[in-house]
Amino acid sequence: MKRGSLAIALLCLAGYVSAQDIQLAPPSKTGGKPLMEALNGRQSHRSFEKKDLPAQTLSDLLWAAYGFNREGKRTTPSSQNRQEVDVYVMFSSGIYLYDAKANKLILKEKGDFRTALGQPDISNNASLSLIYVINLDKNSRDAGLMDAGFSIQNVYLYCASAGLGAVARGSFTRPDLHDAMKLTDKQEVALVQAVGYIKQ
Repeated sequence: MKRGSLAIALLCLAGYVSAQDIQLAPPSKTGGKPLMEALNGRQSHRSFEKKDLPAQTLSDLLWAAYGFNREGKRTTPSSQNRQEVDVYVMFSSGIYLYDAKANKLILKEKGDFRTALGQPDISNNASLSLIYVINLDKNSRDAGLMDAGFSIQNVYLYCASAGLGAVARGSFTRPDLHDAMKLTDKQEVALVQAVGYIKQ
């Protein structure tokens, strides 16, 4: 690993603790398991080990979920290309917005808000939870739910390829999570998805 990449990786790891904006490492767009093997390994996991993801894995995960793979276009399809879904990341240290263009995580709320996710046996042990938020001023709720589903499946396949576990959930208290994230009345949480190391 080059010195510059190593420095970025170390800064990313420090961000978990210091709860500030996190500049992500450049995503690695090669490697992983063949598609058919990833599909064969895709499943939901609900038991996780308490362990942070490495900086490179975090970057690759987010790129798979909702990054750009060509000019102005995402790794997922979008109804009328409205790109109405935002991906947030919840760690024990805070809630972050994934800015794919800048390849960074922007701190939105500092603190531990995982109780708003419900099911603490999942939320408190996973490395992180992805929160898919629909911007209703960009597109309809139905379109947002559909587009969030594309991201969720990308994450499932990435995790199957990377040896990680994931589970998408709709069982959380929406008002509590909405308030914790300080969302507007034009934003709605579609689903959440826990990601982490599978407990053996």
